[in-house]
Amino acid sequence: MNQNQGGNDARHDDDSALTDFLASLIDYTPTIPDELVEHYLGKSGFQCPDVRLIRLVAVATQKFVAEVAGDALQQCKARQSAVVKDKRDKQQKDKRLILSMEDLSKALREYGVNVKHQEYFADNPSTGIDPASRDE
Repeated sequence: MNQNQGGNDARHDDDSALTDFLASLIDYTPTIPDELVEHYLGKSGFQCPDVRLIRLVAVATQKFVAEVAGDALQQCKARQSAVVKDKRDKQQKDKRLILSMEDLSKALREYGVNVKHQEYFADNPSTGIDPASRDE
């Protein structure tokens, strides 16, 4: 009987923590606006008048986007550190990180999202720049 009571206490603690968390979402302003979350939830057929649930989805989405962006940054750094030695001097002068679609695609692939882009998609940072102004 003590084991059953211990299970009820743990469940009560979980319920209490969930209730406290949901209550804290009322005062929280997520990065992703409620209207945007409601729009995409509505497009998928989900309607919910509870703002706490909308904000919970926004927080989960924000976490997902942040993780993908962090992974894409790591992909970008790994790609740019693999530059051949003779280009190392130019890279020291220009330390900008340029996120490419390839970096983002690799990061998303780790989460099961396959991204295909058109062949004309600009993955080169000098695409669209006047040839006279390029530093080559």
